[in-house]
Amino acid sequence: MFPHPKEVFLSYSGLDSEFAIKIVELLRRHGVPVWHAPTSIRGAQQWHDEIADALERCDWFVILLSPDSIRSKWVRRELHFALREDQYDNSIVPVVIRTGNYRKFTWSLSSYQLVDFTQDFEKGCRALLRVWGLGYQASNPDAN
Repeated sequence: MFPHPKEVFLSYSGLDSEFAIKIVELLRRHGVPVWHAPTSIRGAQQWHDEIADALERCDWFVILLSPDSIRSKWVRRELHFALREDQYDNSIVPVVIRTGNYRKFTWSLSSYQLVDFTQDFEKGCRALLRVWGLGYQASNPDAN
């Protein structure tokens, strides 16, 4: 268990946006601040500058692994940055959202515990939140 994050950087392929939104909602619902490009970049800003600022500011790095993300040059760039920076030592969380051959891509992540969402979303939620010692609370669809 690690300390509660000040802010999580979420790295993923744009083709996995629907799943990324679910993770953003999960984290925010449990009080975990998360930097997510579509909801964190304001209009008229240079997106690449905002990404760089967020990478430097955040203290946790969550990467969504899918066949699409391992082909994304931006996901690779973000991961390489995180692996080089001391602020992310022991603060990188690889999250498998779809099965694939990640050995070549994740050899550098081999010392990190993978969080698996491929079998059961709720189990994946529990495992991800457990990283920070948080208990999972299912969303209440009747709360609207």
